[in-house]
Amino acid sequence: MTLTPDQSIDPKGLIREAYRIEGISDAECRSILIDWALSLPTEASTPDALAALIALHAANAPDHPMTALLHEGLTPTPSRRNRKPR
Repeated sequence: MTLTPDQSIDPKGLIREAYRIEGISDAECRSILIDWALSLPTEASTPDALAALIALHAANAPDHPMTALLHEGLTPTPSRRNRKPR
């Protein structure tokens, strides 16, 4: 059986289904995104998977809360600097 691109990056269909839920909230999308991330295989590249999901879904739903979260997931977080006590 050959997997479609959607199945290989979203094997449970969590992200696909989130886009189908009318009126889904940001908090609900965050919960779904966490579940999706936890189900990724360890060898998977999260940034690559996020970029693929954006390419697959974002153009058809630019104002969807999941689209914003997928983009947010690609935004680098500032590195924390350890401060030594004075």
